[in-house]
Amino acid sequence: MERSLFSVSVRKPFLALWQWITLILLLQSSKSVHSDSNYLIGLGSYDITGPAADVNLMGYANTEQIASGLHFRLRARTFIVAEPQGNRVVFVNLDACMASQLVTIKVIERLKARYGDLYTENNVAISGTHTHAGPGGYLQYVTYIITSFGFVRQSFDVIVDGIEKSIIQAHENLRPGSIFVDKGEILDAGVNRSPSAYLNNPATERSKYKYDVDKEMTLLKFVDEEWGPVGSFNWFATHGTSMSRTNSLISGDNKGAAARFMEDWFDKKIVEGHYLEEDEIPRRISNIIPDIKDNHHELLELAASFQSPSGQSATNILSASRRVRSTLRQPEKPTFISAFCQTNCGDVSPNVLGAFCIDTGLPCDFNHSTCGGKNELCYGRGPGYPDEFESTRIIGERQFRKAADLFNKASEQLKGKVDHRHIYLDFSKLEVTLSNQTGASGVVKTCPAAMGFAFAAGTTDGPGAFDFKQGDDHGNPFWRLVRGLLKTPGREQINCQHPKPILLDTGEMKKPYDWAPSVLPIQILRVGQLVILSVPGEFTTMAGRRLRHAVKSVLVSGGHGQFGDNVHVVIAGLTNAYSQYVTTFEEYQVQRYEGASTLFGPHTLSAYIQEFKKLAAAILSGQPVESGLQPPDLLKKQISLLTPVVVDGTPAGVKFGDIATDVPKNSTFKRGGLVKAVFWTACPRNDLMSEGTFALVEMLQGTDTWVPAYDDDDFCLRYIWSRPSKLSTRSRATIEWRIPNYATPGIYRISHFGAAKGLMGSIRHFTGSSSAFLVS
Repeated sequence: MERSLFSVSVRKPFLALWQWITLILLLQSSKSVHSDSNYLIGLGSYDITGPAADVNLMGYANTEQIASGLHFRLRARTFIVAEPQGNRVVFVNLDACMASQLVTIKVIERLKARYGDLYTENNVAISGTHTHAGPGGYLQYVTYIITSFGFVRQSFDVIVDGIEKSIIQAHENLRPGSIFVDKGEILDAGVNRSPSAYLNNPATERSKYKYDVDKEMTLLKFVDEEWGPVGSFNWFATHGTSMSRTNSLISGDNKGAAARFMEDWFDKKIVEGHYLEEDEIPRRISNIIPDIKDNHHELLELAASFQSPSGQSATNILSASRRVRSTLRQPEKPTFISAFCQTNCGDVSPNVLGAFCIDTGLPCDFNHSTCGGKNELCYGRGPGYPDEFESTRIIGERQFRKAADLFNKASEQLKGKVDHRHIYLDFSKLEVTLSNQTGASGVVKTCPAAMGFAFAAGTTDGPGAFDFKQGDDHGNPFWRLVRGLLKTPGREQINCQHPKPILLDTGEMKKPYDWAPSVLPIQILRVGQLVILSVPGEFTTMAGRRLRHAVKSVLVSGGHGQFGDNVHVVIAGLTNAYSQYVTTFEEYQVQRYEGASTLFGPHTLSAYIQEFKKLAAAILSGQPVESGLQPPDLLKKQISLLTPVVVDGTPAGVKFGDIATDVPKNSTFKRGGLVKAVFWTACPRNDLMSEGTFALVEMLQGTDTWVPAYDDDDFCLRYIWSRPSKLSTRSRATIEWRIPNYATPGIYRISHFGAAKGLMGSIRHFTGSSSAFLVS
């Protein structure tokens, strides 16, 4: 005891002294790092979750994959970089399957109305992470909204609103700051799902690369001159298909999970003053909760006094104000924002264990990804197989950990011009000049959009149906007959798309309006020695390598010292519009899924390379480029077959928000366990709870104050919505909390928020809570 007291009394002054010395050194260090703030930087983030019921999820084209709840929320994350008296660029990363031409058009219209010509299609890039678990119906071409039964205005509006508000936040946060870049490899977050197509690329080209997918992550670290680090954006190639084609919960998939983990990691690091240990997982829980008394019996008695009340009327403001993150934020300080962006992921799967037949357990056929000749039985396995949620967590965590490592190490500062170039091109008839090995050149053309038979076979991430298979370069007589009912391609189109057997001639299908795009944007954003290539599609690994190499060659060889050899070229996939896949010419010949989905024929990649080299040359010379053709705005032509919510109801004597199945009375749960409560609820389409929450886990502070601990933006909390039949007015909300191993022991309860629609169309908000329980 004496030694302990002596130790404390002696250490306190020394500890205080060292803290002051450390603070002085940190301030000196921060001044040396931040003094060269050559840019204005601003970051923003906003909720774009969308309707969590009745709407088809976008990505797998599975009409039976209808949203019925929420895994965790989707967000739009934005950075703006500006020269103090010059150019600026905007990059928006969406937790969405892809960008939409119509969304981009409407966002730009809003920005022009608010800011004039400050933000236009020239300097704004909007990119999707490629999650296959976000609501569909927000694109404008028929092909991409068939499975969502047409256009879904609610999906569209929430994305447009969220992008605009995230850009407004970033604009209002613009302050002097610096940007640092670093790169590193992740070896276990992606595999090639079409290896036979990759092997068709020239051996001499393949020998230049160690892997058949890109393993490199490129990360930007944003440092505010006053506040220090305020965010990071990175690009890494892997599909957003850790969640399967049968999942019905809205989810940001592995990249959305990685973003949550990194933002929580930084908040925890700042609040608690340390970095995550190797075995720690980021958590979200209010740090104002004190340690509880270690008295199990008294706690059980206290918990038993909080029985589930009947449902009560509430306001949407109440649900939004109870979000967990709001309790951690410092109003005067910018919120830390981290985005995990998509790049050339076309043939990259996060299902890293490989593809296996679900009937035999054997590997699928190498060339066609079939099992006994059938594609329906071949599925890729994620690292958490057979648990897709665990696979999502693992792949997300692998990306997060590498991003955190790069964030900590980033030391190369971006310096130089901020610039941009953008042009619209008609990819249905571009002339492309090709040179052969002898130096002779010839002119080829791209084609009107068309999809091959192998498109319908799907991939090992999400197989198709019927008797389609990947690698099909002949087609099928029955499906040719079916195709004839829609549009039979002409001889010129057949020859142009060869060797693709055309299943859907989408570029020439115009009823009731365009089925596929033809006019598409390409764009270059420059921030110092970083160059972002915005592409409206999914480039395969080798296609992306060729494009990056071509642009870098122009910048380095013709730059007159502007860049040097350390120029960083990244591809931002699925940006500003969507036009499916882009393969190499050699991969196209194999006609696996990616080749069959390369819309504009075998020379599509060559067209991109040719036109991006022109933009790169314009960046170097400082010359403007003509904007070119304008894409169509098809908003007024959109058709929606999704029925609206008519009315919500409950059984007689039951209120909205009442408990249907309570947590067991006087119950105690161990960390790692599952707690579940079921509430009588209404359709979540009545109110999307943007920046709010449908579900909340609260912890008791003291004897009568409930503090938010976890909400529906947490990986451990799931909100599952269901109704007994499609036309029923009654519905239930099942809220499942998988208690994290790091959860603070104490008394908790589960609460639910919702909004019900009455017969006259009025919306009434409600809330309900479970009985309290103990976590030990």
